[in-house]
Amino acid sequence: MRTSRGFAHKRDIAAVLGRLQSTTGHTAVPNGDDCAVLPDAAGDGHLLFAIEGLMADFVEAMPWFAGYSAVMVNLSDIAAMGGRPLAVVDALWSANEADAAEVLAGMRAACERYGVPLVGGHTNLHSASAQLAVAVLGRAQRLISSFAAQPGDRLLMAVDLRGEWQGAHPFWNASTSAPAARLRADLALLPALAEAGLCDAGKDISMAGVLGTTLMLLESSGVGARIALDRLPLPPGTPAWRVEGDAAEAARLRWLGAFPSFGFVLSVRPAHAVEVMARFAAHGIACADVGEVTAGTQLQLSLGDAEATLWDLAESPFIGSGSVA
Repeated sequence: MRTSRGFAHKRDIAAVLGRLQSTTGHTAVPNGDDCAVLPDAAGDGHLLFAIEGLMADFVEAMPWFAGYSAVMVNLSDIAAMGGRPLAVVDALWSANEADAAEVLAGMRAACERYGVPLVGGHTNLHSASAQLAVAVLGRAQRLISSFAAQPGDRLLMAVDLRGEWQGAHPFWNASTSAPAARLRADLALLPALAEAGLCDAGKDISMAGVLGTTLMLLESSGVGARIALDRLPLPPGTPAWRVEGDAAEAARLRWLGAFPSFGFVLSVRPAHAVEVMARFAAHGIACADVGEVTAGTQLQLSLGDAEATLWDLAESPFIGSGSVA
């Protein structure tokens, strides 16, 4: 995991955050969260603003799914902060109209299924390589934030296991074949939890996987955690943690580094953990108590009696969000 592509790309953020500190005075939370948080002039809540760029090799290899995913991951960012999406825009570079058409078709499909309008963007059809970025605007009444985890919280992993692997790629796709009404209702679970006062800390599981996502949450909040690997929900067909062998280990490692189309790590006060898990279960979504937030700077993993430290944030920052005031 330490040498994975997902970890490496997230660590790129550290080189950028320090250069943006002087521009963050207008946001309600520091840079490093899933969205920027701005005052909502129309009410007493918050406007959420996020953007995601996709890797060029992904866009070139799977243009339709890249377009779909670009919208999906942005909507996940909004939900991860307790919000509901309002509108999407895109910036697309492609070599010609035919290549762009597949990307646009994927974006349109996602917007229609999730019920969010694609309202504009930027297009270039004379680019030497395929590039795609999508941004989203949302609104939240109460926030879920990466900066709100507290020692003593229960760490919950919520993930939709009703999907399948997207070919050989590290993408668990539980979205493109799901009913549209279910997709919208499931995503609305997150703002409902925030508005009910059941959760105020968490992140959506990104390309750094569940452990990398947890590291970003811990770093932002200035805490550590212990996670029991054998409590993590596993997709169908994945060997249990006690099963030995190279194939079993590779399958579990793939899951640890996967981007699930619906996946969140939540830091929840102990009194609310059972209710939060029950709300996900009512939607058919796996949600497990996988560990606890601790004082300190280490993310410690356990499997039975075996323990290891995956990362010590005091020795090596991950994305640098802990130093951003």
